[in-house]
Amino acid sequence: MNGKRRLFINLLSNPISVFMKLPHILYVFLFTVSNLCHSQSTASSQVSTFSINAPQLQVNKNIWVYLPKDYSQSNKNYPVIYMHDAQNLFDAETSYVGEWQVDEYLDSISGKQAIIIGIEHGNEKRVDELTPYPNEKYGGGHGDTYLSFIINTLKPHIDATYRTLNDVKHTTIFGSSLGGLLSFYAVIKYPDTFGNAGVFSPSFLYSNRIFDFISKTEVSPDSKFYFLSGSEESEEMVPDQEKMVKLLLSKGVPKAHIKNIIIEGGKHNETLWLQNFPEAFQWLIKN
Repeated sequence: MNGKRRLFINLLSNPISVFMKLPHILYVFLFTVSNLCHSQSTASSQVSTFSINAPQLQVNKNIWVYLPKDYSQSNKNYPVIYMHDAQNLFDAETSYVGEWQVDEYLDSISGKQAIIIGIEHGNEKRVDELTPYPNEKYGGGHGDTYLSFIINTLKPHIDATYRTLNDVKHTTIFGSSLGGLLSFYAVIKYPDTFGNAGVFSPSFLYSNRIFDFISKTEVSPDSKFYFLSGSEESEEMVPDQEKMVKLLLSKGVPKAHIKNIIIEGGKHNETLWLQNFPEAFQWLIKN
């Protein structure tokens, strides 16, 4: 494994540790600026949180919920998007790297809306939760356990508590980096639960077993995939995404069910993801 690939995988699996290895003076400066910038919550009034026991993971999980602006004034049922790394979705105060501004965008639009369910990552257990297969050096590989929590504990609770369109067609799973990898895997492995995937900067390089899995697995032709990556993320990012798109097409997924977006100059960060969330959202919730 070359040095650039090793650094990139280390960043994927433990970005906080990489951040803390910066020269001390630079680290102190960035930490101070981060605290100044994130001194108060930026979350919309449409966002709430709750804690739920996750017996599959043997922890309590903090969950963020965004309800559409017209939710309390309507009797409508809404599609649901399950998103990973909730700390980075709605609130600058809880994200050390900046937020996606999901709530600001949804507050600003009219027309089709969705309920967003953000699942907080497990900090030091994040790599375990968001990887379907282990990496020889960095471990992980407990993604099915995490998905079992979503499928068997969280989703039933959400469907019983809120007015959801709970069928496969209206259930999306969405994430970036390792979250992009796991969202893609979830739609292939559990097509009876997840019909659509938002796949931003997918970390397919974490384990080549993901390509073998797709090659040997029947893929539902009804599934939809929105892929996005930046040309300056890593040497493997764009070629791996292109390879996966070709593989899906060979498995019978209609071309109309795949978006394959490459952002020239895009880097592996929240800026790339927040700027491109609106278009992905609109495409994924279309009937």
